[in-house]
Amino acid sequence: MTEQQEASEDAVMTRIGQAVILLHAGDREEARNRLGDIWAEIGEEGDSLHRCTLAHYMADAQDDPADELAWDLRALTAAADEVRGDGPGTGSPWDGRPVRQEPHPAMRAFYPSLHLSLAADYVKLQRPEAARVHLARARAATGVLADDGYGNGVRAAIARLERSLAAEPGAGPPPFPEQSP
Repeated sequence: MTEQQEASEDAVMTRIGQAVILLHAGDREEARNRLGDIWAEIGEEGDSLHRCTLAHYMADAQDDPADELAWDLRALTAAADEVRGDGPGTGSPWDGRPVRQEPHPAMRAFYPSLHLSLAADYVKLQRPEAARVHLARARAATGVLADDGYGNGVRAAIARLERSLAAEPGAGPPPFPEQSP
């Protein structure tokens, strides 16, 4: 990858980060607008890490739970493209684009959070069974998380949602033995 390409990619992540700051500051509409502009530039053919990161945060900027779900599904698709190495943004030696040998290390660490977000989306849409499926996937993927603030925060959020779903009437047994309602 050339220095110009690396700087360009850094610029995209910087712009996504700036929109996320607006989102966390409470300016959801401006964050949504800026993320939408970046998505229009990178779209479905852009770098998988960019698409995943942008879609993951764009979901948080949505007012409608169905729109939030759609963006979280885009984020998961981008992550899967990256890990498989066969999606948009991957190359081949025959078309002149660089071939990514290994998925970006950050992508695997996204999986627990991506599935947690999907589980939360399905809870909002009153689809507890779908929520449980993604919650189980989130829990199963936590092995890649470090024992740090991010990893501990994701694990704690998974546990909270597990307890919440377990407390629902007709919830059945918890999928993980360590759960306690």
